[in-house]
Amino acid sequence: MTNPNPTPNPTRRSALFVIDVQNDFTEGGALGVIGGAAVASGITAYLARASGDYAAVFASRDWHDADGDNGGHFATGAEPDFVTTWPVHCVAGTPGADYHPDLDTAAVTVHVRKGQGRPAYSIFEGTTDDGRSVTDALDALGITDIDVAGIATDYCVLSSARDALDAGRSVRVFDDLVAGVAAESSTSALRALAERGATIAHSPTSQESTP
Repeated sequence: MTNPNPTPNPTRRSALFVIDVQNDFTEGGALGVIGGAAVASGITAYLARASGDYAAVFASRDWHDADGDNGGHFATGAEPDFVTTWPVHCVAGTPGADYHPDLDTAAVTVHVRKGQGRPAYSIFEGTTDDGRSVTDALDALGITDIDVAGIATDYCVLSSARDALDAGRSVRVFDDLVAGVAAESSTSALRALAERGATIAHSPTSQESTP
């Protein structure tokens, strides 16, 4: 069984991904997920005790264009199917696209925007505030290990963690710091990630170490 809290290795460098903890993805939002606000406050508490363990903290946001259907992502003139088409959400510059107020972003070192004019689920489909790809930003920092938290387990968390694994990075998903659209698909998402080699574990306490 994989140890979820291995002894730190000085040759490895870790980053935390905070995926899409936005108003529109939490309770009361356009695509609100039950437990989203709790995830926001949980990540804040975790960062308060562990942000110093990371070389970088990346936070992503959907940042969709106000005009058009964003490459078919928004259901316009028809009912969304909630698989490939969705209600309008996280429009750039609107309150729905803002980080949830319970998420303290003071520890975030790299902000990522994605979905500008097109569908985007993975953080790797976005760009940083200085215009770099996420891969380039990770490579510049020498990141080998990635911890993942955020929303939604069965969509953007899944896609982001899967892409990190496919890029050859070690991935750990904090199952107490994610919230999904549906229980069954969220469980399936975590199972699929584990089968690909990710570690699924609770976030470490203050007495434990990140990789």
